[in-house]
Amino acid sequence: MIEPSINLLRHQFDNDPSRPRYHFLPPANWMNDPNGLIQWNGRYHLFYQHNPDAAFHANMNWGHAVSDDLIHWQDLPIALSPSPDSVDEGGIFSGCAVNHDGVPTIFYTGVSSDYEVQVQCVATGDADLITWTKHAKNPVIADVPAEAQQTTEFRDPFVWQEGDTWLMAVGSQIRDVGGAVFLFQSTDALNWEYLHPLYVSEDAALGEVWECPNFFKLGDKWVLIVSSNTDDVTGDVIYFVGDYQEHRFIAEKQGTLDWAYLYAPLTIEDDQGRRLLWAWLREGRSVEAHTEAGWAGVQCFPRVLSLNEHHNLITSPATEIESIRQTILSEDNVVLTDNTSLSVRGLSLDIEAEFVLEETGKISIKLACSEDGQIATVIEYDATTQMLNINRDLASNIPADDTYAHRVNHALMSDENLSLRILLDGSVLEVIVNGRTSVTSRIYPTDFDHNYLHVTGQDATATQINIFEVPSIWS
Repeated sequence: MIEPSINLLRHQFDNDPSRPRYHFLPPANWMNDPNGLIQWNGRYHLFYQHNPDAAFHANMNWGHAVSDDLIHWQDLPIALSPSPDSVDEGGIFSGCAVNHDGVPTIFYTGVSSDYEVQVQCVATGDADLITWTKHAKNPVIADVPAEAQQTTEFRDPFVWQEGDTWLMAVGSQIRDVGGAVFLFQSTDALNWEYLHPLYVSEDAALGEVWECPNFFKLGDKWVLIVSSNTDDVTGDVIYFVGDYQEHRFIAEKQGTLDWAYLYAPLTIEDDQGRRLLWAWLREGRSVEAHTEAGWAGVQCFPRVLSLNEHHNLITSPATEIESIRQTILSEDNVVLTDNTSLSVRGLSLDIEAEFVLEETGKISIKLACSEDGQIATVIEYDATTQMLNINRDLASNIPADDTYAHRVNHALMSDENLSLRILLDGSVLEVIVNGRTSVTSRIYPTDFDHNYLHVTGQDATATQINIFEVPSIWS
């Protein structure tokens, strides 16, 4: 059961239209990276970077929640906190969790108070994953590989097992070269030997430092995902698809996981064989604004990953959402015009739509829209330019909020219709186009009346559009 005090914390925000209703976020205060994902005895455990004292980045602990269905979450006690006068006194940074011979085991990065020393640590949990004990041997990896050229950027262990051998990928850099992922191996998951870089970038556009690496197999290919502060050309979360031989990754294809606010994803394979992904959705408002609001940071809705025939990484919201959503509009073969009267109300919606566009076709979806149209966010696609545009010029009347547009090229393949999946949840806007282009944005409705949605177009037909209302998962 959820403690009554936790319910009180959550319900203090019931009148905040910007606060998500069906995406996971803590009862209050700050959250960033997902951590330690693990399915244990059938239940999904989500740990996350958390400041339990305020809604800004500081005092990094690992928060903890558990779910039976990927929808409803139970808040659990904080799993890990910094220990004074120790290698993690500055914070418990990101990492992962594994089942090590029946023992739940966390790998995390401990940091010094000035963040200049970053080391890899281990903690083990009880049978219910409630109480965690840091290992006396910590740090289990203290030294950054020499080829990193004395960088202090060395964090976010991702661990997997191959036969009797444990492997650990750690995000880092090679100075004056680029982002890097270093690879370590162990027979007991405690004593680690450095092997070599798993993969190194020599492209400055991909960022100087890589963090939060994920490395896993999908079908007959291997996928490496890294997060980096890059530029608008590549996006901040990059994936590579390729081969894996002799503990080295050979990239054959590169892509962008998301073009906007999604960052620091973490994945696991669940007992259904699905590769599931969570990620931190960053804020698009000022530190002062989210500190005053009392909460900051949210997780994307869990996504299922796959590869298409072109080895593009495909993402789709987990189908569990279908068990709670309720249809409020369902239309087929609607010819769209500027005056199309296809509209609904709501700030917690799941939208599935497919469009056929002529060469000059355009579609427009206005949402979180005030009745007078003075406040609105507009999702647009133009077949002439093959550009997806998330126009936020009128998304907020608060000057400090981000309102710049997200513009992404999305070329349709021959005989391919435009397919949109849109999750709107208060300030969260997840837009997935044909599974392979993701733009996750943030908008900040200021009251519950700014909640109309209108679909219009030109030289386009909505072959199918289904709009569902999604209730609060915290009721």
